[in-house]
Amino acid sequence: MGKSSKDKRDIYYRQAKEEGWRARSAFKLLQIDEEFTIFKGVTRAVDLCAAPGSWSQVLSKKLRNQENLSEAEQSKVKIVAVDLQAMAPLDGVIQIQGDITSVSTANRIIDYFEGEKADLVVCDGAPDVTGQHDLDEYFQAQLLLAALNITNHVLKSGGTFIAKIFRGKDVSLLYSQLRVFFPNVTISKPRSSRNSSIEAFVVCRNYSQPEGFTPTMTNPLLNNDYELSFIDLQEENQIIIPFVACGDLSAYDADMNYPLQKTEDYKQLPPTQAPIDPPYKTACYLKRNNLLKPKSETSNGNSNNDETVQSGD
Repeated sequence: MGKSSKDKRDIYYRQAKEEGWRARSAFKLLQIDEEFTIFKGVTRAVDLCAAPGSWSQVLSKKLRNQENLSEAEQSKVKIVAVDLQAMAPLDGVIQIQGDITSVSTANRIIDYFEGEKADLVVCDGAPDVTGQHDLDEYFQAQLLLAALNITNHVLKSGGTFIAKIFRGKDVSLLYSQLRVFFPNVTISKPRSSRNSSIEAFVVCRNYSQPEGFTPTMTNPLLNNDYELSFIDLQEENQIIIPFVACGDLSAYDADMNYPLQKTEDYKQLPPTQAPIDPPYKTACYLKRNNLLKPKSETSNGNSNNDETVQSGD
């Protein structure tokens, strides 16, 4: 979570720090659960692209306190968080620093589950946006397909898959591919997700592999190894995927910056958990030390600090 003035006025950003969540995105998963009851009966869960860990926090809190589970069953709850980046430890969460496109990562998850498969797989991963909307939508689509690919290795029959999606103009093909594996697919927009953002979340339930399908990390997701033709995809494309807005008009508006109610005892809280070895650390160091100037400008003494800072943002 950042420290800009806009973030300080964002109600979910402030509420996340007050309640101890690592990021405001925790509310998105909580609100999806309010609408779909995704945690009921879940004892094995996987959080893909987990850093900084807010969704893993939600999984740990919710799965270990289920009313419908006995104490013995609650003690058997297992949660695995996977990310390429390092993540600060979380109580009750096993962390795997690995690549979700690697079959070895899938094998490590199943090994931790002692040969069994997950009841639930979630993924809040997103690429570093470029501002080029077509590129950003493409990168997000590829990330979702990578998450779906490893889900084919680790999710049990009848399980649930939830992932972030960008609702661009070419999103219908993604819906079609999800429908191949999940007969029940819904697009969800949590109220903590800004309306100005094209992000939404696919809630895919009742996982079932097509007949003859064998999961693999080396080939395209949809190929000719099993009985699925392009005509099947066209038929899937004709299905309207339901869209559900979680919550009602009585909730906070995620797009609105609420004024700070400052009192004498008001105190600005720090983030719950600072990032561990973030990929932008080197860029921040160079900017703070005014080292982003091109060598040619440094040599002749005609550097333009304003332009240099802008190029480093």
